[in-house]
Amino acid sequence: MFFTSQRLGDSADVGTVSDSTSSFWRGLIGSGRAVTGVRVTAESAMALTVLQNCVSLLAESIGQLPLELYRRKEGGQRETASHHPLYDVLRYQPNPWQTAYEQREFSQLCLGLRGNALSRIERRNDGNVVGLYPLEPSRVIVCKGADLLPYYRIDGSEPVPMRLIHHVRWLSKNSYTGLSPIEVHADAIGMAQAVRQYTGKSFANGTAVSGVIERPREVQPIREQATIDRILDAWQTKFGGIDNVKKVAMLQEGMTFKPVSMTNVDAEILGILKATAVDIARIYKIPLHMVNDLDKASYANVENLVIQYVVFTLMPWVKRHEQAMMRDFLLPKDRRDYFIEFNLSGLLRGDQKSRYDAYAVGRQWGWLSVNDIRRLENMPPVEHGDIYLSPLNMVDIANGYPDTTNPDVRASLQEQRTLIDRMLAA
Repeated sequence: MFFTSQRLGDSADVGTVSDSTSSFWRGLIGSGRAVTGVRVTAESAMALTVLQNCVSLLAESIGQLPLELYRRKEGGQRETASHHPLYDVLRYQPNPWQTAYEQREFSQLCLGLRGNALSRIERRNDGNVVGLYPLEPSRVIVCKGADLLPYYRIDGSEPVPMRLIHHVRWLSKNSYTGLSPIEVHADAIGMAQAVRQYTGKSFANGTAVSGVIERPREVQPIREQATIDRILDAWQTKFGGIDNVKKVAMLQEGMTFKPVSMTNVDAEILGILKATAVDIARIYKIPLHMVNDLDKASYANVENLVIQYVVFTLMPWVKRHEQAMMRDFLLPKDRRDYFIEFNLSGLLRGDQKSRYDAYAVGRQWGWLSVNDIRRLENMPPVEHGDIYLSPLNMVDIANGYPDTTNPDVRASLQEQRTLIDRMLAA
């Protein structure tokens, strides 16, 4: 790691904290070679179908999740902050040419390949964000000022302060720049690239025959190539192709036919390809069934595997995005009143029967109302749908039994009885 400094007008000196072997430089000059001798870069790694599947799966998952800006209310309630200038940037159009989906997808793709996702922030005079413009990580160098805050050089320009850059990091060794998953696992990815290159060159340059016709050493050899070609063409015409399968052949002059089998290396290629695919899936913690490896998946466990993907794979990336947005987009005075959150509830929902059973329990025991349930199912609220039930046998003995003379209490009890009758009838 090297440190250079440059005076920024009246500001403090700025030192470069991007390592000379980091993804920022390797994006420009290409990474070193893996132990297999194959050159590994983010672009070459994307040619591997399983790696492309992993990074695009994460990017598409982040892109399609509902992203909301909320305002806190008294009593732990919250409401959508649609009046805030940041709302439209997050939900609809962050810049003139990208949709909100495309912006988040690109951000996560950069994060999955290079370990850093950066955007230039456009702010109003009052400091609120009104635009986000994507930056390629290979064009940016991260610097550390005397105030310990990061500064950013874009294409070698003067350093830009942190307040004008949105930066999401993967795992970091210096807390300023994220590590590139491609660099960290260059050997595993290089192995997968080497196996595919070997297979491709074998098809392009190799020779593969089904068998050879041998003649005894004692028999006078055939010296005319035309005669050899005629014999082989006659053999192919007589016994080659699907229409000639199982035909009986007769060889003269002591000739024999010897089939050629695959080499051990060729026979293991499929297994090696599968092993390298599993290795790459481990890098991103993607369940194998989500990269189309269904050997150990079943109808009984796919739902649990999806929940595992959301909790252990997707959630850490989501938290990185959420907290970076909170830091970079919201002004310090707004952070107590507003917060940014992805909605993952749709991905965590079970099948319809499991959801309805859970709703029935929540409704019966009083922590879900009709409108709460309808909101979870993306349905509009209904009139009088905000009533919470209270089971008859769950009464605080210090307060005695319910006042059955109260019309509201009587209506609530009647509603509970009706619900119980319907459940018993079902």
